[in-house]
Amino acid sequence: MTRILSLFALLVGLGTVAPVARADSSMIQASILTGWRQDDGSHVAALQLSMLDGWKTYWRAPGDAGIPPRFDWTGSDNLAAVQITWPTPQSIDQGGLRTIGYSDTVIWPLTLTPSNKGQPIKLAGKIELGVCKDICVPVTLILSQDLPKATQRDPRIVSALAARPYSAQEAGVTSVRCSVSPVEGGLRLRADVTLPHTGGDEIAVIETSNPAIWVAQATTTRQNGTLVAKTEMYHVEGRAFALDRSGLRITVIGDRQAVDIQGCPSN
Repeated sequence: MTRILSLFALLVGLGTVAPVARADSSMIQASILTGWRQDDGSHVAALQLSMLDGWKTYWRAPGDAGIPPRFDWTGSDNLAAVQITWPTPQSIDQGGLRTIGYSDTVIWPLTLTPSNKGQPIKLAGKIELGVCKDICVPVTLILSQDLPKATQRDPRIVSALAARPYSAQEAGVTSVRCSVSPVEGGLRLRADVTLPHTGGDEIAVIETSNPAIWVAQATTTRQNGTLVAKTEMYHVEGRAFALDRSGLRITVIGDRQAVDIQGCPSN
């Protein structure tokens, strides 16, 4: 099993002196891509992470052995909300455990809603994430950058936006049904999703809207045109819980494409 070291790297950004704020360590470099202002007043920027060969970081649902990234934007100016667009991740074998994440370079687009439209935005973030190879190192990135009112789109961010999973409608999903049954201390979930094959050995990652619910790695099979994913869920405090089916999120990842399915009604 992966050994988690109690080591934190504090990476200090260069602020507004350089066009792009950067934070560096021996295994990862991070920068803010300043992006462009949209007609509705929102701003599209991005966080770019570049890792040394063999090092990886994690997706929002990292799998059993991963460390999910956490973001704190409270140091920003004129910022009301941040929406992250997650490019399609990879399935990574980590010591016999399946994790979900990214290697080499990844760009996470950020759609920023200003508190006051038309006014400058300063993006200041504290990002906590795991960077792993033979070991996993928790890393804290601190970045700060003034964002210009540019209108020209950055092709790197445009490409990352296009790399998101397809929606259920875009991917041709025709049916999604979930059934839930009790197990000792939790719930067992079965999701039946009718969609075209996404290529290769498909996996399904299941999330809930309640961060206090732990979701086990799903087993995934195909029955004709239907993907069947089974998992178990438990409350992190070991107590009973209610499952909000509308808050379920199923991401199917294949070799050709990924599909983001939100909500799962009962059979």
